[in-house]
Amino acid sequence: MDYPVIESHSENPLKFYGFHTFAEPGCPITLTGAFRDNIRRFLQECAALEGYDIDGMPIWRTFLVYESKGTVLPLYTVEEKVEDSDRPFCDYCRCVGWSHHFVSKRKYHLIIPANDEWDDPIDEGVFDLQTHLLHGLIHCNGFGHLICINGIEGGSKFICGKEIMDLWDRICTTLSARQITVEDLSKKHKMELRLVHGVAYGHSWFGKWGYRFGHGNFGVKEHNYESAIDLLSLLELDQIIQDFSFVKTCFDLKQMIQYYRNMSGTNLVTVRDLFRFLFTVKSTTSTTRYSTRVASCPENKKVTVTTHIGRCSSKFPTKLALMNCSFRKEKPTKCRKFSNVAAKMDSRWPVRRLEHVSEVIVEALKEKRAAKNTGSSGMTRQEARDAVRLHIGDTGLIDHVLKAMNNVIVGDHIVRRSVNRSTKVLEYTIQDLKCDDEKQLYPSKVEKPVWTLCLGPGRSVYIDISYLYKNVLLGYPECESVESAAQMILHSKHFVKEFPFRDDDAESLMFICILIFSSVDLKTDLSYEFTAMEKVDVPLYATVGDLKKAVEDAFRDTYCVLDRLRVTEILELEEVEDEEVLFGVVQSGMDLHVKGFGMDMESSLRYEGGIENWTVKCKCGARDDDGERMVACDICEAWQHTYCCGIGEAEAVPRLFVCEACCTLLVSTKRPCGLTYDYGPYESSFVEESFV
Repeated sequence: MDYPVIESHSENPLKFYGFHTFAEPGCPITLTGAFRDNIRRFLQECAALEGYDIDGMPIWRTFLVYESKGTVLPLYTVEEKVEDSDRPFCDYCRCVGWSHHFVSKRKYHLIIPANDEWDDPIDEGVFDLQTHLLHGLIHCNGFGHLICINGIEGGSKFICGKEIMDLWDRICTTLSARQITVEDLSKKHKMELRLVHGVAYGHSWFGKWGYRFGHGNFGVKEHNYESAIDLLSLLELDQIIQDFSFVKTCFDLKQMIQYYRNMSGTNLVTVRDLFRFLFTVKSTTSTTRYSTRVASCPENKKVTVTTHIGRCSSKFPTKLALMNCSFRKEKPTKCRKFSNVAAKMDSRWPVRRLEHVSEVIVEALKEKRAAKNTGSSGMTRQEARDAVRLHIGDTGLIDHVLKAMNNVIVGDHIVRRSVNRSTKVLEYTIQDLKCDDEKQLYPSKVEKPVWTLCLGPGRSVYIDISYLYKNVLLGYPECESVESAAQMILHSKHFVKEFPFRDDDAESLMFICILIFSSVDLKTDLSYEFTAMEKVDVPLYATVGDLKKAVEDAFRDTYCVLDRLRVTEILELEEVEDEEVLFGVVQSGMDLHVKGFGMDMESSLRYEGGIENWTVKCKCGARDDDGERMVACDICEAWQHTYCCGIGEAEAVPRLFVCEACCTLLVSTKRPCGLTYDYGPYESSFVEESFV
């Protein structure tokens, strides 16, 4: 949907775009080229150049409308030219194993500032802030990094993290990014989400958008990460109870597992089953009759925790107690009209559409109730969803309404959501509403076993997840393999998504051109191996000579060291004359190997890792910088992780340091005069100067 053009202080008029539809296919434009070309066209047609810059870097702004709030937020794009930048090299590339990439000529920063900064111009230091709702960096060769996102818990007033990730993923897809990395440091309730989510779903939270293991810290490889995920997720709950039998938390853990097994409609066998179920019910615990409300109060004050069906027992202040099959009647829950509920829902859809979906749901429930020999008059969530989809195609809208369909009045019916006692599955049911009978506004009273929830496990789903995180994933008793697996997952922070090359333009020929350097260039000391590969588009009538020129232009436009590249040959077309037309000779989408010369290896802007020639050789297996703290041996000058050398996180790095290998060598030979060696408790040695 296009929004009206408005006046602005910039030379170009601004257009508004919907936040939730921006960068969908064809919205606002269709881009079929390589990223280096797409980003330029995007800025030209979908953004307005601002009247100021940052240290000479031009800034463009695109306005996005968050529809349900009627709020306008800015998406800034800043072009950073490497040759003019104070920071030409990329620390993010260095930490994810891309130190060997050639330096790209331009970086593009895409930024949505924090809410309170939407009306202010961006200024110096904007690249270093961690408060942005979104900050992504993409090099002009299509490789990039998601630097930060901040949803509701990160300071956003109403945009959640999932919505921001959806937007970012659409932008990267539309602009034809090649690979995007992210360092997953996300936490919730002091839990590392990459560990919890990895155990539950086999991937990090970013895995929902296709981000997979990219680069492990402390020498962790992909197969180590996958094995660790499998080991933890397949831990059987019965075995856990047995292994915890001599631990003081055994009673709490056993009661918690049994509690959720009873609540679940399926058999919970492994830790993965339990975590997945907890994530499934966490969003509904505030409305289920087993939910708990925890009173917040100042520290060192007495806390009284109750549910709406029972009171804490003072006899077991830290335990979950099940009242021996005793039953009580629940307090009736008053129903509300769905129209009133819809008016208060935070939704991008208008209230009338929400009401229409609720009416379709009721009709489906009425048909199910009227049908005979169905076994149950209710419908599961999936059954209701499938029935409504026959009439409404927007599944997101359907799911949004289904979440609110509990104890609500739609027309002459009451819609309820409750657990089927025989199948143990949540079902939607309806009953007729009699306006002259006030009692009909209350649900039927079903007796349920009463839990008395105290300050132990079970008081809320989030607290239960945290309890399992600390006691099972991080505190498994006397099991080195579990501890090691958890650490491997925690050391796997860098994830990457690869976007496939697209050949969508029927009016041109597209090729993936792989550069093969000449023997002259290969004589140069190449510290790394890097395959320079670019997407190149040419018109249908282009000749072989035109393609060579286009390849030259593409690589020159992208990399600093290839500014004087000369293409001499295309291996797949070596028998074809330069004047011959490509169409009919070579197929669009092919990989072509291109020979050339003129690589400027004397340039300081060679590799993204910088010009320093330093060696990483840590006993964990790491051979490249991974962003963790390191120390260099003062004898062999090899860098190692302080963690692997036994130097605590809070400890200062020693002024002089000798690694384990050099230490062993020194012990077997005569020590140099003027030095004393403190071998201490660590495997490597710290060296202190001693002048006598």
